[in-house]
Amino acid sequence: MPLSHGAACPAPRPGAPRATAGAMSEAPELAAQASLAVLSKVELRVSCKHLLDRDTLNKSDPCVLLLMQSQGQWMEVDRSEVIKSNLNPVFAKIFTVDYYFEEVQKLRFEVYDSHGHAGVGTHDDDDFLGGMECTVGQIVAQKRVTKPLFLKYGKFAGKSTITVISEEISGNNGYVELAFRAKKLDDKDLFSKSDPFLEIYRIDDDRSEQLVYRTEVVKNNLSPVWEPFKVSLNSLCSCEEKRKLRCVVWDYDSRGKHDFIGEFFTTFEEMQKAMGENKVQWDCMNPKYKIKKRNYKNSGVVVLLDLKIHRVYSFLDYIMGGCQIHFTVAIDFTASNGDPRNSCSLHYINPYQPNEYLKALIAVGEICQDYDSDKKFSALGFGARIPPKYEVSHDFAINFNPDNDECEGIQGVVESYQSCLPKIQLYGPTNVAPIISKVARVAADEERTKEASQYFILLILTDGVVTDMADTREAIVRASYLPMSIIIVGVGNADFTDMQILDGDDGVLRSPKGEPVLRDIVQFVPFREFKNASPTALAKCVLAEVPKQVVEYYSYKAFPPRCPQAETPDSSLGSPQ
Repeated sequence: MPLSHGAACPAPRPGAPRATAGAMSEAPELAAQASLAVLSKVELRVSCKHLLDRDTLNKSDPCVLLLMQSQGQWMEVDRSEVIKSNLNPVFAKIFTVDYYFEEVQKLRFEVYDSHGHAGVGTHDDDDFLGGMECTVGQIVAQKRVTKPLFLKYGKFAGKSTITVISEEISGNNGYVELAFRAKKLDDKDLFSKSDPFLEIYRIDDDRSEQLVYRTEVVKNNLSPVWEPFKVSLNSLCSCEEKRKLRCVVWDYDSRGKHDFIGEFFTTFEEMQKAMGENKVQWDCMNPKYKIKKRNYKNSGVVVLLDLKIHRVYSFLDYIMGGCQIHFTVAIDFTASNGDPRNSCSLHYINPYQPNEYLKALIAVGEICQDYDSDKKFSALGFGARIPPKYEVSHDFAINFNPDNDECEGIQGVVESYQSCLPKIQLYGPTNVAPIISKVARVAADEERTKEASQYFILLILTDGVVTDMADTREAIVRASYLPMSIIIVGVGNADFTDMQILDGDDGVLRSPKGEPVLRDIVQFVPFREFKNASPTALAKCVLAEVPKQVVEYYSYKAFPPRCPQAETPDSSLGSPQ
């Protein structure tokens, strides 16, 4: 009878967003694969050039502190080693941080000329050589960030620069499909043939052995063929191809006292090489027989019949491969918002406090801007009469440039929004299907490139339930096949119960004709639930599922990440001055 299998793919982290069953009915394994690849840790490698020389008799002895902002306070996370007498140090220390797409994770790097022990909290007597602030998102989006170092009060630290290079530590780099057989195994039974099964163990750094997989038992057979099986690369070899594996063949015993037939050692690297050279077999050795028997050759041969690698890419694989997140905001200008000149209006511009539209726009936009290289964002409006003819439009550019609806950064969107309010007439109805279809047309052009180069996020800010629900459902179903996600934030105190149908968390959204979405791409939240929370709380809620949605789409299309541009070698980076 078959034995239970060993370790399979690792489970996603607790609380990680899960794909909706049914929404991925055309790709049943896709959602599970995507959910494994959302959480990531990032390694940061740091180097500096042209540091200030604070020492009299020799050069500065630099070290780097990494600080992360938490609740408005800078907290020291880690510190590098001290490199003696070097103005162009390349630090061996690798900083590791957890990465969350839905958060603005602010980092600060401080460089000091060390005069003593490089321990945490002991830099008071050290000379400050400069600091640099950025976000984790900026680093992973660019992969390599070089910025000038600044002293106090914004003064440049001469020509000093700091370079931070990021690399993902993937918790799951995919899985491998393996198939084994054996030939001429030793017979351990008196009245029948052996009942062999195979076990694979990973040998960890502390020399302990972790069971990776156990095959089924093949009864009464000295040349068994075991069923193909899949294991994650993380489980098989901790994603380290040179890690040693111990493979053991046993003769099954129903009482659990299995007879040892033999073993062999290999690595995943060797398996791949052997497949390439068609030398895919190992002698199955019994060490005791080897000592006792003069002419002992082996206790059989184990053959690798097949090896297939199935790469599961993560969100960071795509971002670091150059995929840009293109951000579009669509703002509701229907009459139900109230006259913008009235302080009770949802569009009222208070000089002391942003309205709910601006709060939601800034909270989400500040996350997305780190992933768009040109920092230009499309800004659209719907439900208003617009100049010059004052006809109702449901997809107009709020900068009134129909040929280019992009604004310079989030601040540019804010300025265009404030500028357009006095020029338009709030009207209606609340139709959002035209906006979704407009962005979808751009995303469809991107899809035809067959590359993971751009993904589109549409943020819709509205004060009421949409009036073109049937058309909206149809547009969302069409968009679910494109590199696109939709975030809808309900502003004001309207009853948004009917809007929940667009969010697939409670069931599969379908078109009026009954066609289901390919994947759940809509996230809806009422802003009032975050009125008393920090601005980052809204962004965390609505953006948490985006990495999963990106991975789901590109996995479904079988688009691998683009290859990032090769780094330009800089041989002078580590040479002392």
